[in-house]
Amino acid sequence: MIEMCASLRRVTRLLAIVSLAAMVLDASAASAQVPLKSAQSFAVLAGTAVTCTSSTVTGDVGVWPGTAITQTGCVITGTVHAADAVAQQAYLDFISAYNNLRDHPPACKVPLTATLAEVLLPGVYCVDATAKTGPLMLDAQGNADASWTFLVNGALTGTNFTMSIINGGQACNVTWWVNGATTMTTSKLLGTVLAGAAITVTGGSFNGHLLATAAATLTTGSAVTACTSTTVVPPVVDKCDDHDKDRDDKDHDKDHDKDHDKDRDDKDHDSKDKN
Repeated sequence: MIEMCASLRRVTRLLAIVSLAAMVLDASAASAQVPLKSAQSFAVLAGTAVTCTSSTVTGDVGVWPGTAITQTGCVITGTVHAADAVAQQAYLDFISAYNNLRDHPPACKVPLTATLAEVLLPGVYCVDATAKTGPLMLDAQGNADASWTFLVNGALTGTNFTMSIINGGQACNVTWWVNGATTMTTSKLLGTVLAGAAITVTGGSFNGHLLATAAATLTTGSAVTACTSTTVVPPVVDKCDDHDKDRDDKDHDKDHDKDHDKDRDDKDHDSKDKN
């Protein structure tokens, strides 16, 4: 049994090394999120200007190569980066992610319906430029790393459009690649928006990252929060370790029994000597 456990350990370690190598060779397939790198902390990032009126932003706000960030009754919980080195690097990382999806788009699972009034499983979906309304539910099926990628060939427009994720999914694992502008009115949007033009949010809420090559505008009580993700890794139980522990416990019990028998024999011997 000891030799068997040693062999199992060697096989397990070899499989772990092979699995790790596969993850390194195909990291993009293993990742549920778009690699935003330094843009990850930004709730709003624009190329020309950011205008925030009577709205709230939780997360960093930045602009580059533009310089204008206008705040009127706007509450920003985060750091404002106006054309500084941090905003520049974040913008370049955003453009890199945008271009990567543009030049190497993943295969679409199925075309997306115009109404989006349905439940979608993880996957890649394609949609033409059209107005969206009504509910959209994303079902993670108990997988915290489940991801959805929406490739929008044109503008993304939503009015009274609401998104939700059920069964363990995360907003950070939703990506909207938009070939044109993004305009949301009294809507609830989730995920990272990589917009090839301007982004305008009027009312409603957003959980994710709004990244625009042109201007980003928030008005009329919009609430934007940069998403955060968590990954839970279950502990690995080594059955051979359990066996070794059981064996050690049994050996200890045997030693204890031997000591007990020895003490009993000594007592019997003493008793005979007295007699």
